[in-house]
Amino acid sequence: MPVPTAPADLFRHGLRLLLDKDVAAWAGLWSDDGVMEFPFAPPGWPARLEGREAVAAYMRTYPDHIDLRDFPALRIHETTEPETIVVEMRATGRLVRTDGPFDMTYIAVVSVRDGRITAYRDYWNPLAALEPGTDFTGSGSGR
Repeated sequence: MPVPTAPADLFRHGLRLLLDKDVAAWAGLWSDDGVMEFPFAPPGWPARLEGREAVAAYMRTYPDHIDLRDFPALRIHETTEPETIVVEMRATGRLVRTDGPFDMTYIAVVSVRDGRITAYRDYWNPLAALEPGTDFTGSGSGR
């Protein structure tokens, strides 16, 4: 299956890869110099990752900590910049270590050039990582 190049289609494809636990293929959607930012990162968590390899390393163990099962509320908004989308989404699943529920709402600003993700600003709620019973620490994912 060819990889889509339009930002919204590429983003949806990436979500399917994450549900399939194929983090390597998801990281393959990034440009070599892609940047991932977490504007609300709590102390001790990375606020910026530079390059595909850094993003891949950060996400590599994500499935070991969070078993994503669905993105039940996905809204993708096109912007006046054709390469940039704003995404509202909710991710649900299970925390692997505790088998507790995972339910997180995100807003992301994603830019794509030549069919590759070049920038991803992830506005997730860092307070959720501090709630009792969560196992986000050590996931390398910040979520």
